[in-house]
Amino acid sequence: MADTTAPPVKVGLVAGGLGAYWPQFPDLLPQLKRSAERVSERMRGLGAEVVDVGFISDAQEGAAAAERLRAAGCDIIVGFLTTYMTATMLVPVAQRADAPVLLINLQPTESMDHATFDTGQWLAYCGACPLPEMANAFARCGVPFRSVSGYLEDERAWARIGRWVRAAGVRAALRRGRHGLMGHLYPGMLDVSTDLTLVSANFGGHVEVLEFDDLRVRVEKVTDAETAAKKAEAEKIFELDASVNDDDLTWAARVSVGLDRLVEDFGLDSLAYYHRGLDGEVHERLGAGMILGASLLTARGIPAAGEYELRTSLAMLVADRLGAGGSFTELQALDFHRGHVEMGHDGPAHLAISARRPLLRGLGVYHGKRGYGVSVEFDVKHGPVTAIGIIQRRDGRFAFAASEGETVDGPLLRIGNTTSRVDFGCDPGEWTDAWSATGISHHWALGTGHRVADLKALADLLEIELVHVNP
Repeated sequence: MADTTAPPVKVGLVAGGLGAYWPQFPDLLPQLKRSAERVSERMRGLGAEVVDVGFISDAQEGAAAAERLRAAGCDIIVGFLTTYMTATMLVPVAQRADAPVLLINLQPTESMDHATFDTGQWLAYCGACPLPEMANAFARCGVPFRSVSGYLEDERAWARIGRWVRAAGVRAALRRGRHGLMGHLYPGMLDVSTDLTLVSANFGGHVEVLEFDDLRVRVEKVTDAETAAKKAEAEKIFELDASVNDDDLTWAARVSVGLDRLVEDFGLDSLAYYHRGLDGEVHERLGAGMILGASLLTARGIPAAGEYELRTSLAMLVADRLGAGGSFTELQALDFHRGHVEMGHDGPAHLAISARRPLLRGLGVYHGKRGYGVSVEFDVKHGPVTAIGIIQRRDGRFAFAASEGETVDGPLLRIGNTTSRVDFGCDPGEWTDAWSATGISHHWALGTGHRVADLKALADLLEIELVHVNP
């Protein structure tokens, strides 16, 4: 969905079986290797970069594979149990890899031909046998355990495998990420305040603390030609409402070019920002001109959130890397007549998930804030959606909050906000109470598709809690 340059998830793949079988059953190893080649092919079909270290038959080969996978810096290790194998063959792989491990047991077909199979043919279907052994050994060695069982062309199993691979890619994006935090906290928003050290503690990655002057000096160097090109880009992407003032649009385009340079210069993967400003000085004008550029960045896969909402910019990054988009969102109103929760925000939006061509509307004022300028207005595509937020607990742990619903038709405000009507399948007041009870801040990301299953996998890999609101 996003035009992002994020690298593909790197999957380390090792297949194995007990070497004592090979001289006893000469046809077994060639068959298992063909299955391993098919697994490697399907992993690449998931968009992964596959580091395939081949087939192991004993503990010594397992240790050698562990070193190769450790050196490769994989995002997830996949161990393919083709037949029975001892735990000592895979425990070193799990212990030495600085990556989560997924074990897969995919037998050749749905079922054996019991009337004709001999022992060697049965052993090709015996990948389930060592799975409890691996689980026991991993647990006793303190290695988190997860698995997928099925057969080689089992699409249900591959859907689950794909979920783990996607989650590993998002985990890697968080661990490698550089997250910009520019300006200062909106006065009084205690829920939005984030302990920066906890980002690294819970997710990894780096928070780059920026000043609005870092943006100012870059905006000052933007040429008229660059501004005109960005303005033309905006006019191509957006429908312009008659309320848009040309001077405001020109300024927003100039700020957008400066934002592009800021992101490039600091190597940012996300950005959260806010500056109050006074009496029309340049910092206030920069803050007022951010929404266009921030929305264009978000559409490119570099989520930007206003009001200094670092945890929400991270939630937007998670949503984007899951293919859900992810727009900056808060509660706006409850429609008890229609049973809908109205949510959105007067700020950066993910243009790729708009139900129609997004609109730029001119604003005389941002509610509750100083400023003026242009803002983005749209409704998220109608259909399945997921609200995704990040909670900071009292003990310093992060947790995901998520709730699945449907965006539906209905009347919308025309005030320069992204606004969507979401039906969560229950009384909107009950949903709001349950959502608030999670400890979420008053902002989150709204993404397309039902994503709780993906988030469960990600929460498992990150070893954090997922709170699923499903009244």
